[in-house]
Amino acid sequence: MLPPDNHVHSEYSWDALAGSMERTCERAVEIGLPSVAFTEHADFSVSEMTPENWFPEQWQRYVEVIDGRSILTPPPIDLTDYLATLERCRDRFPTLRILSGVELSEAHWFPEETADLLRRGRFQRILASLHTSSARDEDYADITASIKRGDPITGYRRYLAEAVRLIEEFDGFEVLTHIDYPVRNWPHDKQVFDLEAFEEDIRLVLRTLARADKIMEFNTRIPLDARVVGWWRQEGGKGVSFASDAHLPDALGHGFQEAAEVARAAGFKPGADLFDFWVRD
Repeated sequence: MLPPDNHVHSEYSWDALAGSMERTCERAVEIGLPSVAFTEHADFSVSEMTPENWFPEQWQRYVEVIDGRSILTPPPIDLTDYLATLERCRDRFPTLRILSGVELSEAHWFPEETADLLRRGRFQRILASLHTSSARDEDYADITASIKRGDPITGYRRYLAEAVRLIEEFDGFEVLTHIDYPVRNWPHDKQVFDLEAFEEDIRLVLRTLARADKIMEFNTRIPLDARVVGWWRQEGGKGVSFASDAHLPDALGHGFQEAAEVARAAGFKPGADLFDFWVRD
């Protein structure tokens, strides 16, 4: 059986307008997932829309021109509708374990907003993410733009350094997401990506995460390099959470069979039951 998918988006994430919680649950049952966590986006940072990171037309509803700059302000989760749909899906799919969840962006920058959302949502899966690597006094920095527009090596190192600060300054999460997020937009035509060049930076993140007793995400949006999973175990990582990061039902569980094989080879195995994180062998 496939591992649980602990990072999934539905129509309640602002950037997943074609998502569907009900169709995603149908897909989960179809492919044999034991559980799915709907971890909707909670983004408190704003982003400047530039040629390097201009988003699809359907997201323009969230864009406002401020001082000549196009600024995207993500909307909050509609918790009332989200929780109601969650309960409907639990009733309709009794054999599927369906978890509530949230993907918090830059939670350490927004402690009051984050605390309020967690209090109201009472989520079962809490993910911590970075979608920007800017310092806190830099407005409108977005990792997609900084990777494409600037020096990608410097951009990824800043991202990893900010991940360390996130772990150290915010304890209210279970899983750190997509440590390789900037690689999704890497300008391969301008700069060859060399994972080994970032080994020490990545290991510092993983070591900090292990000491905080958290879980590393194995995100299959792009296949996580097997070396990172091995470094995670070497640095003391206690477990792995599998994540398709699906924004459409058909992307649910993508690449999980291959990811499970990589995790096993690195020394991780299924937990005590089908719904657990994978643990050290």
